[in-house]
Amino acid sequence: MQNYRKSSHATYDLKYHIVWITKYRKPILVGKIAERTRELIRMVCKNNEVEILSGHVSKNHIHILVSAPPHLSVSKLVQYIKGYSSRKLLMENKELNRQFWGQHLWARGYFAASSGNVTDEVIIEYIEENQKNDNFTLGEFYAA
Repeated sequence: MQNYRKSSHATYDLKYHIVWITKYRKPILVGKIAERTRELIRMVCKNNEVEILSGHVSKNHIHILVSAPPHLSVSKLVQYIKGYSSRKLLMENKELNRQFWGQHLWARGYFAASSGNVTDEVIIEYIEENQKNDNFTLGEFYAA
């Protein structure tokens, strides 16, 4: 249990690889804007108890690998990061307003994939092993 994180009612190890792009894939994440973007992402993650394991700010997209608490969905996390960083970057850098009208710095979608140390096969094997000692299994429940 060395890599597990704990909250008041849960022990967890939930990791997500998240990627999103700038609107129109414009290469604006350079210099001070890239540094400020990184700071804003760190602030949002810290405020939401999300640990950044790795990350990279490219010219037109961002990759992060995070460990998030179970009460925070991936979609909410992305909403918080993209919303806060977009608003702050557009307020602080007036030159971006000419390129991104309507206060939208980021493209609409994102990519997310879960990551972990255990494969699906290991989990299935674990569940089946524990079912041998029980009188009632979910497999029997769904078959009825």
